Amino acid sequence: MAATLTDVAKRAGVALSTASRAYSDPERVGSETLRKVLTVAQELGYQPPVARLVEPIADDGTTTVAVIVPDIANPVFAAFVKAAQGQGWYRRQTVVLADTDLNSEREREVITHLRERVDGMVVCSPRLAADQILALCPRIPVVLVNREASGTDCVVADASDGLRQTIDYLAALGHRRIAYVQGSQLSWSNEHRVGLIRGLTAEAGLDLQVLGWQAETVAGGNAAAASVIATGASAVITHNDLMALGMVAGARALGVQVPEDLSVVGIDDIPLAAITDPTLTTVAVPMARAGALSLELLERRLGGDRQTPRVVRLPTQLVVRGSTGPAAAPSVLASQRPA
Repeated sequence: MAATLTDVAKRAGVALSTASRAYSDPERVGSETLRKVLTVAQELGYQPPVARLVEPIADDGTTTVAVIVPDIANPVFAAFVKAAQGQGWYRRQTVVLADTDLNSEREREVITHLRERVDGMVVCSPRLAADQILALCPRIPVVLVNREASGTDCVVADASDGLRQTIDYLAALGHRRIAYVQGSQLSWSNEHRVGLIRGLTAEAGLDLQVLGWQAETVAGGNAAAASVIATGASAVITHNDLMALGMVAGARALGVQVPEDLSVVGIDDIPLAAITDPTLTTVAVPMARAGALSLELLERRLGGDRQTPRVVRLPTQLVVRGSTGPAAAPSVLASQRPA
């Protein structure tokens, strides 16, 4: 089988786009890299298309980057992608989008498939461990979002401020027992939030009930409603807004009113949070800002930035709406528990 340009790029240890530029626009490739690509091509017997030898293909200077998200149907990731696409357009980058359906093995396959086809990669809220992702991409820059790791640039929506405000607010409303419904076991954000909430509730002298992992969807929140009510908690925080919306529906189906009997707090502040009935109290997470910033950091790396990798923390903020209120009397809560 005749050698391909992909074979040349792999052997030379460069991105496919760099190998392509060695033929289409060699002046934009460093002399050492150019020499390496051409030498490897000769060793492999690679023959570029005749059209490239006669008339070089125009190169508009763009780079191609991959943006990988766990669930494009979730509005918070849609906001992230939209901002990343906008930043990519501004920086003349071609943005390739991939959805992993919250599945770690699919995420691995997607990264493996794209790593030789793009110049850089942004992986948002990954299900794989950071070291696994970096091991899969040894030759291209990677920016991780909502996953903190050494050795690469990271953008983290820091829940510290938003959750502290939430616990202080619920305590002021008289809530003494609070439940937290977890998202995926593979979610770094979930683990981070559990740790924060444990510390904050202990500091405030509140009883915390941490419930098991659920799907990060409306159905996941709905399924957790009975378990939350069984704890006797007067307030619940869910891993994200979709789960919070499911929690409201599930509580109502069991005869529990929100916020009269149970206060519900989500995390993300998706657009639906402001128009549901009741409107949803939530912790606003700046995912649009994260989307734009991740492309900016990646562009710097592609441009030759050799600074020490950094972790950029974006603050969060409690947004109070109609799904929270004063704690119900203990006798009322006890009457609502499933038999």
